[in-house]
Amino acid sequence: MKKHKLSGCGAAMITPFKADMEIDWERLGSMLDYVIDGGTDYIVALGTTAETPTLTKEEKRDVIRFVKERVAGRVPIVVGAGGNNTLALTRELQEMELDGVEAILSVTPYYNKPSQEGLYRHFEAVAKASPVPVILYNVPGRTGVNMSADTTCRLASDFDNIIAVKEASGKIDQIEQIIKNCPKDFLVLSGDDGMTVDVMRRGGDGVISVAVNAFPKRFSHVVYLSKQGLFDRAEEAYAPLHEAVCALFEQGNPVGVKAALTILNQIENNLRLPLVPATDLLMKKLERLIREYELC
Repeated sequence: MKKHKLSGCGAAMITPFKADMEIDWERLGSMLDYVIDGGTDYIVALGTTAETPTLTKEEKRDVIRFVKERVAGRVPIVVGAGGNNTLALTRELQEMELDGVEAILSVTPYYNKPSQEGLYRHFEAVAKASPVPVILYNVPGRTGVNMSADTTCRLASDFDNIIAVKEASGKIDQIEQIIKNCPKDFLVLSGDDGMTVDVMRRGGDGVISVAVNAFPKRFSHVVYLSKQGLFDRAEEAYAPLHEAVCALFEQGNPVGVKAALTILNQIENNLRLPLVPATDLLMKKLERLIREYELC
C-alpha cells in the first residue's frame, strides 16, 4: 500500500439515523457523496463520530458493505476497529470484511487504562492479526489513557503494517516528538480539527476530521493548502471556520456536527442514547455562524 493515500483530509463519517433510530441508508449515501465531492481524500467509517459503540455487530458489517459499494473506488476507505478486549478484537479482525479497505483505525483500549507496555502489546497483537495496515488512534480525552510518543514510535519501528497515528492528545510537543522520531514514511495525522494546520506546519501529514462532514469544500481546501506548504494561506482559509469548528465540539461529538448537518439539510438530527441532540442555544449559535461566514 502507498501510505501517502492516507495523507491529507480523511472524513470521520457520521451515521445518520431515522426518527425510529434505524440507520438512514439514503442519507448515509448522500453524506458520502457530499464529502467526496467536497474534496475529501479518504473516508473513515465506524470511528467515534459514527456512534459506533451504539451500533450492533450486524449494523457495523452492513455499514462496511454499504460504504464500499457507495464509494466504489473513488477514494480510499479506512474502517474503525478497536476495543479494550485484545483477544476479542483480534478475533473480530479475522471476521471483518476488509477486502477493498486500505487500513483500520484502532483506538487505544479505553476504561481499563493499560500501561505503556500494555498498549504496546495490545497493538502488537492487533498488527499481527490485521489483514490490512493499522492506523493507531490516541485520544486520551475519551479513553482515559495517553499513548506516549515513545510507545507510538516503538510500534512504528517494530511493525511495518503500523503505518500512521491519529493523534488527538492535544499535546503539540508530543506530536512533534512523534514526527521527529518515527520512521520517515510513518504518517502523523491530527485528530483535532483546530490543530490541523499547526500539526502540518510541523511536518504532519493531514487530519482525520469531524468538521469536514459539515463543511467539506472549505475544510478540505485548508488541508490542501497545508499539503502545498502554504501555511499562512491555510490559516487565512481556516479563520472563517474557526468559531463554527469550536462550536461543533461544545456539547460533544457527534452532537455538534449532526446539529450543523441538520441546519444544512443534510440529515435529520437523531442520535442514539446516551447521546442527545444539541440544545436550542447551540443550534442557534451554529445557525448564526453558518450564515455569518457563509459556510452553507
